[in-house]
Amino acid sequence: MFGIEHYTSFLMAVLVFQLIPGAGTIAILNATACNGIGAGLGAVMGTLIGDFIFMIAALLGLAALMQQNPFLFEIVQYCGAGYLCWLGMGLLRTKINTDTSREAPKQSGWIYLRQACAISLTNPKVMLFFVAFFPLFLTPKSSTTTLVAMMLHVTILSFVYQAGLVLLGNGVARRLKAFPFARTLAFKLSGIALIAFGIKLALNNR
Repeated sequence: MFGIEHYTSFLMAVLVFQLIPGAGTIAILNATACNGIGAGLGAVMGTLIGDFIFMIAALLGLAALMQQNPFLFEIVQYCGAGYLCWLGMGLLRTKINTDTSREAPKQSGWIYLRQACAISLTNPKVMLFFVAFFPLFLTPKSSTTTLVAMMLHVTILSFVYQAGLVLLGNGVARRLKAFPFARTLAFKLSGIALIAFGIKLALNNR
């Protein structure tokens, strides 16, 4: 269908890829916990924009260029690792307001969109994943239309899953408002997870 080989397997592979938690997932859940559905959807859009740019770049052969220039690839990886650690440290330093009668300061969804997009764009392995993933469902006779269809499938399925994650995360966050300790723990765990992703990225670059 749409010129995609093994169409059902392609859909299943995309869904499995979405179920694997990553730094983008943490960014989406953190944005939702901080400022609700609007902020969470902003983070979703940022992640989708970053992934879409990488999909285009992968198809244009930029991944091959980066593989041929290890020094450039390492710089991008270390920048990404540093940014993730910086965000994680920010979460660890976040102080939770124990006065449940007061709302947390509201921030624009654009802030979370930019943060999530930066997280996605500073992880070049996302692009390398697409380089390895797309050829599995293409044939030498595949057209540009097939490539566009594959990108749209990934984008739409990602949006549906991540938007559902926002709705679920918002429901959980509302229930945690009455439990400052649980909210603090959630922020600390999110910060540790981001730092862990950053360290893992840096170690894999050695």
